[in-house]
Amino acid sequence: MPIYAYKGFSPHGQTVSGVIDADSPKDARLSLRRTGIFPTEISEERMPPAAASAAPAGRATALFARVSAQELALVTRQLATLAGAGLPLVECLSAVIDQMDHPVLTRTLSHVRQQVREGRSFAEALRSHPRIFSDIYVNMVRAGEESGALEIVLARLADYTEGQARLLRSVQSALTYPLLMIGVAGAILVFLLAYVIPQVTQLFGESGHTLPFATRLLIAVSTFFATYWWGLLLFAGLGILGAMRLVRTARGRAWSDRLLLRLPWVGRLWQRLSVARFARTLSTLLASGVPILTALHIAAALMSNSVLRRAVEDARTSVQAGESLAAPLKRSGLFPAVLIQLVAVGERSGELETMLARAADAYDEEVTLALARLTSLLEPLTILIMGGVVLYIVLAILLPIFQLNQLVR
Repeated sequence: MPIYAYKGFSPHGQTVSGVIDADSPKDARLSLRRTGIFPTEISEERMPPAAASAAPAGRATALFARVSAQELALVTRQLATLAGAGLPLVECLSAVIDQMDHPVLTRTLSHVRQQVREGRSFAEALRSHPRIFSDIYVNMVRAGEESGALEIVLARLADYTEGQARLLRSVQSALTYPLLMIGVAGAILVFLLAYVIPQVTQLFGESGHTLPFATRLLIAVSTFFATYWWGLLLFAGLGILGAMRLVRTARGRAWSDRLLLRLPWVGRLWQRLSVARFARTLSTLLASGVPILTALHIAAALMSNSVLRRAVEDARTSVQAGESLAAPLKRSGLFPAVLIQLVAVGERSGELETMLARAADAYDEEVTLALARLTSLLEPLTILIMGGVVLYIVLAILLPIFQLNQLVR
């Protein structure tokens, strides 16, 4: 049954839009009018080909369309609940679509429902929308369909997606305020050096007396900023563009990722964050029945650090050759000893997914505590640095004033 996108007016005169299933545009108009909607525009939503690459389906999933992890988790939780109640998959999708107000997910799930009606599997229908449903999502759904435990897999997917969204929110909330303080303090400092201080120190130059070293240094720095601010901005812009071009190359990305891991404190935090995501992803996939080689391939693709991703890919090659997972992870020297020990214990006991989940919980907690310590440290440190700079500026301005008062006396 074709899917039609519509725009129109509600019974209260409000503009509404959405999608509807109907055999023809005429039937779509009649169905909308029965619900009280007066349609002004109706157009058929074309189904993307099954072999479509990264192009999203429909106009609503255009280049800048996004679906947050929290929204996807909510939809997945609803599908898991309905499937657990024994409803057929098409009815589950219809129930979720009817009460949804997110345009991107509404159109996407409508396309998925149409493909399922045509006889395709749920996983294959989801694969047609790679911008919304990742490889881990599709492979877990496929494993759930093959094992007959789709509702359990969907519940695990919802837990996984909510956990990733929760961790991302904690990182963002922990870093937003300190970075905002640093940005505002930097902007104030630049304004003082480039505009305020030249106005004040101009009076000292007219006095003809030798100024203290602190004042001369302040005037020199202020004059440099006021004269060459455009050069500094140009240099910063070129530096950012050069760095962006460097990390786009394979060698440059590997170099920058390796340097990031070697940084004294940030490197450890980034490593723990990446390892937590790797362990959580691998645990969720294995618990859902995904083969370990496929799970390792998906977990490697989700890692943003190319050095760690290469280590996981090498581990996958070793496992494919008959080796245990713990051995290649240990050889890489990039994974914590606790994770390697838990993986080894899990492989021997047959509870690898459970041990990986414990490791993920431990590293999630470690990252959260580290971010809390970072926040508590950055706030007073920023205030102290800014206070020190302001104190130096005040002293550099007051010292020549005191000197002039001595000369007058």
